[in-house]
Amino acid sequence: MKQILQSLADGETLLAEVPAPKTLPGTLLINTRRSLISAGTERMLLSFGKANLVGKARQQPDKVRMVLDKVRSDGLTSALQSVKARLDQPVPLGYCNAGVVVEVGDEVSGFRPGDRVVSNGAHAEFVCVPQNLCSIVPADVNDEQASFAVAGAIALQGIRLVQPTLGERVAVIGLGLIGLLTVQLLRAHGCRVLSFDTDTERCSIAESFGARAVALSECEDPIRLAQTFSNGYGMDAVIIAAAANDDGPIRQAAEICRKRGRIVLVGVADTRLSRDLFYRKELTFQVSCSYGPGRYDPEYEEHGRDYPIAYVRWTAQRNFEAVLDMLSNGMLQVEPLITRRFPVTQATQAYAALENDSPLAIVLEFAPDSSQVAAEGTAAGSVPLPDRVLNLAANTTHEKIRTDSIGVLGAGNYASRVLIPAFRDAGAHLQTLVTATGMNGAIVGRRFGFADTATEAAR
Repeated sequence: MKQILQSLADGETLLAEVPAPKTLPGTLLINTRRSLISAGTERMLLSFGKANLVGKARQQPDKVRMVLDKVRSDGLTSALQSVKARLDQPVPLGYCNAGVVVEVGDEVSGFRPGDRVVSNGAHAEFVCVPQNLCSIVPADVNDEQASFAVAGAIALQGIRLVQPTLGERVAVIGLGLIGLLTVQLLRAHGCRVLSFDTDTERCSIAESFGARAVALSECEDPIRLAQTFSNGYGMDAVIIAAAANDDGPIRQAAEICRKRGRIVLVGVADTRLSRDLFYRKELTFQVSCSYGPGRYDPEYEEHGRDYPIAYVRWTAQRNFEAVLDMLSNGMLQVEPLITRRFPVTQATQAYAALENDSPLAIVLEFAPDSSQVAAEGTAAGSVPLPDRVLNLAANTTHEKIRTDSIGVLGAGNYASRVLIPAFRDAGAHLQTLVTATGMNGAIVGRRFGFADTATEAAR
């Protein structure tokens, strides 16, 4: 299958052939129809990959501290080898996926083959995703619209933390994809919205959604405007959806807030807070975590243990469902946010456009829209199971396996840095490398000359 990967070493975007992932317990195997390139998030990943080591260190100082800790515990040589191994390992791109369920793992309930679903799966023809990070798509929402559900959940979670009430004045700083989704969802909450960005075209889109938009490039004073907009009180709340290297957005948010206002950071900014501003106004500040409660909790994501609705009303999955409902009833419009569409075979061109232009959202097309397929009377679930073996050597067949051939289960750091090189140097014929996801196996298998790579040991 095709999957989009990025090299952490040099930032190159790759359209790779890898085996389809194995369906694990508690997961769904999904055949992708559409996926969304979230411009802001993925542009940051590209920027990180293309930076040199000094630039990477500046962008992720927390990782530098981890490396220094490893130097102290394991020595300089071991630490440098670990860093090199990490940078040599491409990472999957993408987290906004819409497709059709092909296979259901053990211990899964509420889903079946043929269901149209959204998930946080990567840009790949087939993805394997935990059931609590998937939601069924309503019949009147097409795949392209559905691909915005996960990004919409990020915006919605920021709003839930702000806890807006009907009639409140809320500011949105940054009108990228997440910011413009936030504007629409706040309007649906009955809020009056004041938004800021440097891009006049994005401000025009926000105005079309019912917000008052201010282009900071036109040198208007945001503090004065916020005072006028709020009848002299100051903004009730501010959601920061911008990406910045300094504390400018947080400082601006604090200045335009009323006393005891609320600030939520959905984007990226330096979180050093001005004590004086926050002290005088008794402001609250919170960082929003992705799609909502359950995200990064292994019990929720990996083991499928949902939070009781009586105690946690809005989990990550239920936020997906809420956004899909908004798409279904027309209260959330995503067509104005789509800048370009590309077939997945032109993925490298899509990412070149991401770097060279300033798109809001790019849609990748993998297969015909499953909502149209279903409407034409063809079973949406009639997708054959993917091939989970990738042949890496054109002159090798499974029928002609040498007697000195070996197979390897797993391609982690120890296997790829110690065991596999040792077998290769000893003259063994490297036949099959098996990994759970397929991506790592394909990369390591190609590097060391395995005949094929798979995601099922039985192969």
